[in-house]
Amino acid sequence: MRTVTRNFLLAMALLGVLLLALGAVPSYLKSGDPYYLTATPENGSFAVENGTAVDAGALSEQRYPYTSAALDDATATAAGQSEPYWRGPLGVKGAFTHSPFDERDALSQQYPGATASDGTVVRHEETFYRLTVTQHV
Repeated sequence: MRTVTRNFLLAMALLGVLLLALGAVPSYLKSGDPYYLTATPENGSFAVENGTAVDAGALSEQRYPYTSAALDDATATAAGQSEPYWRGPLGVKGAFTHSPFDERDALSQQYPGATASDGTVVRHEETFYRLTVTQHV
């Protein structure tokens, strides 16, 4: 094998390893207070007034892990929270990881009628919940 070819293949392998590491490392970065996706039970008046709420049964658990965790943790009388999410230093983490902010934005774009200024209304097991991103100090 020629030296140029060998060096090119080594450079490509190193680049591949670096890209894999770049994808894995941000999930370990933590700074500041954590953010949670919170599902708060609601009487459903918003959904009745606007005629819409997101059907949680139609949401994929793989695509919406924070939403699924918050709804699974919630009951008809108590709010539920997802796992914590830390933004990370310098805001670099957000470009490489999935966050509750991504889910909030996706739900508000896909279901604009179910979105209010303070969250998105979701129906899960015949109970209405308001999903919001919260930060606990």
